[in-house]
Amino acid sequence: MEDLTQLAGRQWLASQADSHTFKDCKQIVAIAAGICNRCGSKVKAKLPSGKYYCQACIGIGRVVEGDYLIRNVQEELFSPVKNGGLTWQGKLTEQQEKISTALVKNFHNRKNTLVHAVTGAGKTEMLFQLIAECMRQGQRACIATPRIDVVNELFPRFQAAFQEIAIGKYHGREFREPGLEQLTICTTHQLMKFYQAFDLLVIDEVDSFPYVGNAQLHFAAKYAVKKSGMRAYLTATPTADLLAEAKAGKLEILKLKRRFHGGLLPVPKEKLFFRQFLKKERINPHLLKEVKKVIQAGHPLLLFVPRVEEIPAYLKALAQDAELKQLKVKGVHAADPQRIEKVQEFRERKLDILVTTTILERGVTFKNVWVIIVAADDAIYTTASLVQIAGRVGRAKDDPDGLVLYCYHRYTQNIRDAILQIKEMNR
Repeated sequence: MEDLTQLAGRQWLASQADSHTFKDCKQIVAIAAGICNRCGSKVKAKLPSGKYYCQACIGIGRVVEGDYLIRNVQEELFSPVKNGGLTWQGKLTEQQEKISTALVKNFHNRKNTLVHAVTGAGKTEMLFQLIAECMRQGQRACIATPRIDVVNELFPRFQAAFQEIAIGKYHGREFREPGLEQLTICTTHQLMKFYQAFDLLVIDEVDSFPYVGNAQLHFAAKYAVKKSGMRAYLTATPTADLLAEAKAGKLEILKLKRRFHGGLLPVPKEKLFFRQFLKKERINPHLLKEVKKVIQAGHPLLLFVPRVEEIPAYLKALAQDAELKQLKVKGVHAADPQRIEKVQEFRERKLDILVTTTILERGVTFKNVWVIIVAADDAIYTTASLVQIAGRVGRAKDDPDGLVLYCYHRYTQNIRDAILQIKEMNR
C-alpha cells in the first residue's frame, strides 16, 4: 500500500496497515468517548487486556481502544469520460426517461432523491444516465445495496452498460480490499471502509435487511459521501423514515407505478390451510397440488419457506413424490457456501424448483418464474417482503403475469396490507 493515491477516499485501521507513511492523511482515535468512529456504535465490550473494542463492526476488522483510523481524504480526480463511458444502446420508456432526467438534474443540484418505483420498473436502467453524468464530470460513484445477491446481479449489468469504465465489486464473500475504481458496486457493509470518497452514492433496496433500521450502516453511508455529494435511494417499498424526510423537504421523491413493459403487478392469490404444511417428511397434499400446477404449467418455481432449517425437510419431501422426484430441486439460504452458484443455476433454468428463504425476496430477476410462499402468515414476512417476493413474478416483456400464492393458516394484517399495496400501485 505504498501508493496512497490508490487509497483515496479510504479509511483503515493503523494496526492493519503496512509500514508506510501516512502523509496527507488524517489520523483520528478509533474509539473516542465510548463511541466507535468507524460505525458510530457505543462501545461496551472488553478484551482480557481490559481494552474496549467495538463488536458492531468486528466483521471487517477489530477496532480496539488506543488504535487509530487513517483517513485518506486527498482528492483523486478522474479524467472526464466522453459520454460518461455509457455503451448501453437500449431505450427507456417515456416514464423511465422522466425519472432518469430528474435524477441527472438533481445530481447537478446535489439534491438527495428517493426513487419509489414498483418492482420490475427498470430501476437499474434508469440509473445509467445518472452514473454516466457523474463519470462524464470525472467524478466518482458508488452503488451500494444490503444484499450480496443484488451486488452480483448488478455488477454484470453495469459492466455491459459501461464497458469503458473500471468497476469494482466488493462484498464479504470475495474478501478483497476496495481499489480506486471510478464506479464501485458493493454491499452497504463495505461503506465502512470509505470516508468522503464518493460524489454520488446510490443505495438500492434501501428498505432491505440488514440496512433498514441499522444505525451502523446508516452512519457508514453518511460518511462515505463527500460533503458536496448526492445520495439517491431506490426502493419499491419505502420506509417511514424516508417518506418523512421527503415530506420535510429533505428528499425529492420520484414515483413510477408501472413496470418497464407497461404491465400490472401480479396480484397474489391466497390459500387457507387447516393442516400443517409439512408433517413427518410429507408435504400437505393441497400444497403439493399447487407445486405440481406450477411445474405442469412449465414454469420454474421459487418456493419460499420461513426457516433455514426447514429447507432440507422440504427437499426430502419433494424428492419422495413420484411425480416430482425426476425434477432438479435445490435449496439456498444466506449462509449457503454455494449460494451464488445455485442462484445462477436457477437463472439458467438448470433447476426446476429452488427452495429458499427471504434471501431471494428482492433484487434478483428470473425469467418466467412463479412463486409460492409457505406460511405467509409467519412473522418473518413483513408487508414489504411479501410485496417484494410477489415482484419476482411477471418481469419479462413476453411474460408479464404469473402465479404468486400466499399460503397461510391465519389471515394476517401483513398479508392484507401487501395485497392492498399491490392493488393500489396497479390503479
